Amino acid sequence: MDTDAARSRLEAMVDGLDRSIAILRSEHPGRDGSAADAGSGLTDSDRVEAALESLERHRDAVTAALARIAAGTYGRCLGCGGPVPEGRLEARPDAARCLPCQELCE
Repeated sequence: MDTDAARSRLEAMVDGLDRSIAILRSEHPGRDGSAADAGSGLTDSDRVEAALESLERHRDAVTAALARIAAGTYGRCLGCGGPVPEGRLEARPDAARCLPCQELCE
């Protein structure tokens, strides 16, 4: 994937993630002490907090990919230094590792 196309996709991803984060925060500004869901034991606030954490982790990964573009290291695996396959970058432009190295991290 060429870095200009990757940068455009990643910047659009950051914008979308920022919007999603802002919406969740505005709709659920703090823990509201709502009753727990009998099936899951989680409150609505717990689910919102988990969603926010996930969105923020994804945003961090996307901004890290943008930093790799700026540094000239985009498309190189952080684990082994080899190339991240083109198809992986097409599917996940924020991918930081090749599949074998990613599997070792999980």
